[in-house]
Amino acid sequence: MFTPNSCSFNVRNPKSTVEARTEDLACKKMIPPITNGAELRGKTSAMIVCWLLGNGSLFVWNSMLSAEDYYLSHCSRVFTLVYVVITLGTSSILAYYEATINTRKRNLIGYLLLFLSALAIPILDLATSGNGGLATYIGICCIAIIFGLGDGCVEGGMIGDLSLMCPDFIQSFLAGGSASGVLTSVLRLSTKGVFENSKNGLRKGAIMFLVISALFELLCLLLYRLVFAKIPIVRYYRSKAASEGSKTVMADLAAAGVKMQQNEVSEEGPHDELERLSHKQLLLGNKDYAIIAFLVTVLTFSIFPGFLAEDTGKHGLDTWCALILIAMYNVLDFLARYIPLVESLKLESRRGLMSATIFRFAFLPAFYFTAKYGD
Repeated sequence: MFTPNSCSFNVRNPKSTVEARTEDLACKKMIPPITNGAELRGKTSAMIVCWLLGNGSLFVWNSMLSAEDYYLSHCSRVFTLVYVVITLGTSSILAYYEATINTRKRNLIGYLLLFLSALAIPILDLATSGNGGLATYIGICCIAIIFGLGDGCVEGGMIGDLSLMCPDFIQSFLAGGSASGVLTSVLRLSTKGVFENSKNGLRKGAIMFLVISALFELLCLLLYRLVFAKIPIVRYYRSKAASEGSKTVMADLAAAGVKMQQNEVSEEGPHDELERLSHKQLLLGNKDYAIIAFLVTVLTFSIFPGFLAEDTGKHGLDTWCALILIAMYNVLDFLARYIPLVESLKLESRRGLMSATIFRFAFLPAFYFTAKYGD
């Protein structure tokens, strides 16, 4: 228990442990005690911002895939390989040093890289006058690398940051990520339809689509930089995390105008039991979740953008085929993310989650036979 010199803590105090601990921290000027709920204002605003930031974390990736019809060659498999390798490497390195990394800088750098990668695609197109070639292809792959770096910074950084706060914030962030697919599909279909019959319509629609994507990433960068840290409830949870020994929130608190000193945890009392688990202990304790996440990701990328972005030959939908398939995936993925909100459909059993994950692999032969024998 925290025992500041300027105030005493009586374990026989009739107040609850939470109230007593909050007052104890308040004596250290770490957390003001909750009196009228003013510290917890802005939850709705925070959830909206989290939803938008979740959108921004995957908006560029979905934009690159939704512009599939504009590429001269089917390069989505290369994009996926580059994205997965770079994102995994970045996330792994940052996860190893997560306890000491400045989370604010990490997220700001991530959103900045996402904005630059989104902006670089239309710039590359304009610089090459829309012509393909090996140099353009390499340039697109380099942009995919920048996006992978940005995504590796943002997703882990934001989820780690939000895990110190209200669980609803993580739900909003993840829901925003799934909604980004729907938004990019609607935006791409709209721009394609508007410019379809005009001269160089495909190129004009793709450029407008990518420019709008870049502007949205800029909005996310500004929201995190100027708005999110100053929301009262976010400020409160970060102050609480700092009082419990977190070093990663100090820059965010300083940006919100909260001056704090890194407190030291007493070597006596019940906090001795709250030792920090190592990365190995965390992985072994949640190895089933890690396996589930791996299997889900492998299957998802094998179908999307794997199969859905492939050239399936001549058909009535022509260049619209890949876009419609991608849009259908994004819509159903978005709806499925909200299934856990229905209590009767929520799946909480670890064994049940593993069974459902393995059952999903039945989609592989289904897609194979559909592609091979379907007309």
